[in-house]
Amino acid sequence: MAGVFDRLQKEIDNKQKEGGITALDLANLPPALRRIMRLMLRQLQMNYPELCKAIEEMPEDQHLSRPDLDEALKTLSQQAWLIQIGKGEKAVYKVNLRRKAGSNLAGGIWSELDAKLKDNPDA
Repeated sequence: MAGVFDRLQKEIDNKQKEGGITALDLANLPPALRRIMRLMLRQLQMNYPELCKAIEEMPEDQHLSRPDLDEALKTLSQQAWLIQIGKGEKAVYKVNLRRKAGSNLAGGIWSELDAKLKDNPDA
């Protein structure tokens, strides 16, 4: 049984390395995809029935048909906006946020200040 979980975790890790989104990327999405992503960003993870229900509860002019929703989810998963785990009615979707690069600024500032203090202990 552990092999199944190890394989699933490896698949999740691989998909998370493929890319992801930033807040600025949302502006470039078509309206239907942007609605789904805004919904997903509020929840971070939803299964397929929850997504269907949430779409049905949206105002009527924002509804998506089931085939349109399926196509949108497929597109978002292929473009690494969402991570899909499982298939069909049992699928779970997770938001794939990009990891932010760490900043070296803070470490540089503190090392510079330390060096200044060592050079001028009376300061």
